[in-house]
Amino acid sequence: MANVYGYVRVSSREQNEDRQMRALQELSIPEKNIFLDKQSGKDFERPAYKRMVRRIRKDDLLYIKSIDRLGRNYEEIQNQWRILTKDKGIDICVIDMPLLDTRRGKDLVGTFLSDIVLQVLSFVAENERTNIRQRQAEGIAAAKKRGVKFGRPPLPYPDNFKEICKDWKKKKITLRQAAEACQMPVGTFYGKARKLGSFV
Repeated sequence: MANVYGYVRVSSREQNEDRQMRALQELSIPEKNIFLDKQSGKDFERPAYKRMVRRIRKDDLLYIKSIDRLGRNYEEIQNQWRILTKDKGIDICVIDMPLLDTRRGKDLVGTFLSDIVLQVLSFVAENERTNIRQRQAEGIAAAKKRGVKFGRPPLPYPDNFKEICKDWKKKKITLRQAAEACQMPVGTFYGKARKLGSFV
């Protein structure tokens, strides 16, 4: 007897999967057959997805809310679709796009139409991923122009930093000893000493 599965993906742990889960629960998919990944769709190296692919068998049915939940890489979406439908022999239904339901139109025309729709949608999914990256890069560049600092704030200099720098400059102590006295890695001490102009 064929089983029904659902696949849910959100891009990060902060994102909420409720909307996708509700759509699958409305189809009465058993909870044990719903697989959830909380990570990027850039590739298919996802633990829940891999477990699901190992479990599904010929003639099973897989529901996903939208094609971008499957992934955002045009070539890999096409490849996974082929593995699932041709190699594994399962049916896929994309809830938000009824044309992408492999149970319907299994004749040549139906297959041709669903292949075209899949190509268009997977292209759109990858294009959106590219646009997101570009918008992020533009946002970061604009923030840097406004003086926004990224990363952790630099640690303050220890109280004894200047004295230790002087001792090190006069060769009273080695670079390693100076760094250890300031409880810093050697490279950090050296960089901060240069920045302070403690030596030329």
